[in-house]
Amino acid sequence: MREKILTFIEKNSRIDLKELAVILGVDETAVMNELESMEREGIICGYHTLINWDKAGVEKVTALIEVRVTPQRGMGFDKVAERIYNYPEVNSVYLISGGFDLMVTLEGKTLREISQFVTDKLSTLDQVLSTKTNFILKKYKDHGTIMAAKSKDERIMMA
Repeated sequence: MREKILTFIEKNSRIDLKELAVILGVDETAVMNELESMEREGIICGYHTLINWDKAGVEKVTALIEVRVTPQRGMGFDKVAERIYNYPEVNSVYLISGGFDLMVTLEGKTLREISQFVTDKLSTLDQVLSTKTNFILKKYKDHGTIMAAKSKDERIMMA
């Protein structure tokens, strides 16, 4: 039942508990208890709203920053990642494979704000060897949701 609940709420965290109980064929109380249990265990870490900021008319810049670091003895990448994710500007930090070690995502109001974070904070950490900043220019799909408006078929009908 846990996996089914998680699958449904991952797509729609606002699903009505009664509706979810009916879909799963169980009692609403059982669903509520299972959700509370998973929250306590840290399986469910939060509930978020996906917002299309472009449509809201709010200027935001999102950056994906690849970071190459020197891991700390006995702690690997964890301690470096912790120092980075503790900055309030940082949305997420991932350990990745490839030419870089960490992927850091953050949002700012301007390109300059993001660049300042990278030069003033991220690049000044002793363990950081190099960074590469990628700016998101347009979101087509985010968290499984299509963000881009579907284009109309502009072809002319031929008889």
